[in-house]
This record gives sequence, C-alpha cells and structure tokens, in this order.
Amino acid sequence: MRLIIVGGGITGLSLGYFLLKKEPNLDLHVLESEERPGGKIWTERVNGYLCEGGVNGFLDNRPKTLELASSLGLIPIRSNDNARKRYIFSDQKLHQLPESPISFFLSNLLSPIGRIRIIYEIFAPKGSNEEESLADFAKRRLGLEAYEKLIDPMASGIYAGDPEKMSLKSCFPRIFELERKYGSLIKAMIKLKKEARKTGKSVGAGPGGVLTSFYDGMQVFISALKDFLGDRLKTKSRVASIDKIGKTYTLFLSDNSRFEAEAIVIASPAHSTSEILRDFDKDLSKTLSEIPYPPISVVCLGYKKDRVRQSLDGFGFLVPKREGRKILGTLWDSSIFPNRAPDGHVLMRSMLGGARLSDIALLQDDKMIDVVLGELKDIMGLNISPDFVRIYRHEKGIPQYLLDHEKRVKTIERIVRQHKGLYITGNSYKGIGVNDCIENSHKLTDRIFNELFSG
Repeated sequence: MRLIIVGGGITGLSLGYFLLKKEPNLDLHVLESEERPGGKIWTERVNGYLCEGGVNGFLDNRPKTLELASSLGLIPIRSNDNARKRYIFSDQKLHQLPESPISFFLSNLLSPIGRIRIIYEIFAPKGSNEEESLADFAKRRLGLEAYEKLIDPMASGIYAGDPEKMSLKSCFPRIFELERKYGSLIKAMIKLKKEARKTGKSVGAGPGGVLTSFYDGMQVFISALKDFLGDRLKTKSRVASIDKIGKTYTLFLSDNSRFEAEAIVIASPAHSTSEILRDFDKDLSKTLSEIPYPPISVVCLGYKKDRVRQSLDGFGFLVPKREGRKILGTLWDSSIFPNRAPDGHVLMRSMLGGARLSDIALLQDDKMIDVVLGELKDIMGLNISPDFVRIYRHEKGIPQYLLDHEKRVKTIERIVRQHKGLYITGNSYKGIGVNDCIENSHKLTDRIFNELFSG
C-alpha cells in the first residue's frame, strides 16, 4: 500500500516518522509545497543571531514530544529560570506578572477593586452555555479589569486572536473542564493543589511545563525528521487537487506531475486543504475555508548589550488591546535560551498583526520596522537604532478557533469518514502547539494502522 502525506510541517513530518517506525517498509511519501519543510518552525542563523521566524519552543509537560526528540538523538534545553519573569505593559508601564497569590495581591497591575473582584470568582455562577467566548468567560468569572489586563494579552500572545470571538472550549479546554467540574477556578486550584500533595505530581489550571527548545533552535527538530525521511520527503511539490477512482486516489501537482496512492493524509493548513479538496468535496472544502488565519509578522532586532538600558531579565512582555499599541508583544529571546545572539549582544523579537491588527502585519519592511522601533521606544525606552534586523512574514498565521469551532471540526470529521483512506490533520483543528501536533500524529498513526492494515 502506498500512503502519501500532504504537508511537511511538524505534523506531517512526525506522522511520517511514527508510521515508518511502525512499518519500515511502508511505501510512504511526504509532499511539501515549499522549498523548505517545517511550516511555521523556521530558524535562521544570520550574522551570529539565531532567529526564530515562528515557533520558538514547546512546553516540556507532554511526553510524546520529548520522546520523539530523544528517539531522534536530540538534546532539548529548558528556558532560563529568569525567563519565568513575564511582563504586561499596562497604564504606560511594564508590570511583572505575579507568580504567587501573595505577589498578586501586592502587585499594582490590577487596581484594589480588580483584585477583590477576582476573589469573587469563587462565588460567580457556573456557565450554562456549552459554547462561550473567552472574553465572556473571563469577564463573568474574573471581572472586566482582569480580562482586559490579563486574559486579553494572553490570548494575543498564544493565538494572536480576538478573545471576543475565540471559543473558550476549543482554545482552552482545560479551563472549560475545570469550571464544569468544580464550579470555580479558585476551588479547582485548591483541590488540585491537595491532589498534587498526595500524588507528588504538579497539576494546575494552566498548561504548566517549562518552555523548551534546542541549542541551535527549533529547526533542529525539523532537520532531524528530514534526515530520517530522506528521499521520501519531496519539497517544492505542491498538490493542487485530488481525485479518486475505485480505491485509488490521484494527487495532481502544480507542475503537472501526479501521484497515486491508496491512502492520503492531508496535513496542510485548513485554507490549503480547502483548496486541494475544492473539486473533490465541495461541502468539506467550504467547512475548511471557515477557519481563518490572520497574518502575523515577526521582527527580530539585535543590539549591543551595553547600549540597552532596559533590563532584559525575563521572558518579555505582552500588550493588552486597551493600551492601543501597534505590537502584540516582544520576547527577549537571548534571555530565554542560550546561543541566540553573539557575545556582548542581545536579541529580541516583536510580533505584529493577528486577528485585530492584521493590516500592520502587511506593512512594507521599512514602515514595519519604524512601527516596532517607535513602540519599543515608548514601552522600553529603547531610543537607539538596532545593529541587526530580520523580518519574517506569515500571510496566513495562526488558525483561529472561533465560536462553534468544535462543531466545525465534527462536521469535517463526519465528511472525511465518508472517504475511506482519506485523513485530515494538523494544527487547524485540535490544538495549535508543537505538542498538540505531535500527539495528534501519534494517535493518527494508530488509527491508520487499525483501519487500513489490521486484518
């Protein structure tokens, strides 16, 4: 049997790895449309700076990613302990995010009334709707001020999204489940802490874990998977459409070549998958097209360390919408991981665009740089020209899990099941992170073997 994976991002590459580990003689090919595999994992070494054009790491709390790295002979590194310090720019000032209940109530990030309102969370009524926006949930449980200053920038930092339209259940299922089970996040935390003391395991409402990468950046992961797949991975191979006659699928490529296979896994972004399936299944294509991908740009800036007055002892900062700024936030990359900047220099990375500021991500290079430098001058007092600049553009950035996303995904799954041998996967559906992609690839490997190879 021949199986073809369409899409050479972390999902497609890891799926290829898991399938071949299970059946080394499988006739498998991975077709990637771009010249380089990896998708949003894109690392470059330029003038001594190590720039991440997209994903900068993964949390070490999910075993499958660490197991895959180990099996590839890779050695992950955890982020610097000082990177636990994270900041929010609020009321014209950088505030360190409190790391404990005591520091939270001593912090000036929220007003006294805002802090008291959070205590009321324990008495707030449980939600009655199966589907609720992140914004509505946060306002209902934590109050308007906590939503604006804490939850809103978190949503921008993770999804570059608009919390008013994001589905709580799809974006943060753990929080949704905790409210359903315990009726209150505070009650949940108290009970989870008690369980943690009994079991010795760390548990919490958030994702937990420590940000992890590699000494030479996330591209190391992609390179190792590329080497493993060898000539089974074919870059610059854009699939334009598919057809099926009998039990055989035909993939038509943009260069007029074609492949035939008994099974296809489409692991490309939803918008690309929609185009590929447009003539094959119109209903499926339409549903896939309803998952939006707003543009995002990343601007990497390098400076001589002794010229930067602002302390970079931390992870970086996020900016709430209420501040009216033009960037989503800035990460101090050289403070998070080693080997990110030449000796005596620092590297920082600003994110622009997303669901609410899409136009800024599409500015010309010089205008985009001016925007970032102006924002860093106001926020960090950084009134000097950078020694190094690098821009990475993603016209289709992070998939947005909007209200009714779960229904949309169920519709996609229902239609796909009608086509034996066809599978759709990727971060457009059930988790956007590297950990989600790898776990979903592992689960899909078992499903494919159960459905196509058993018996």
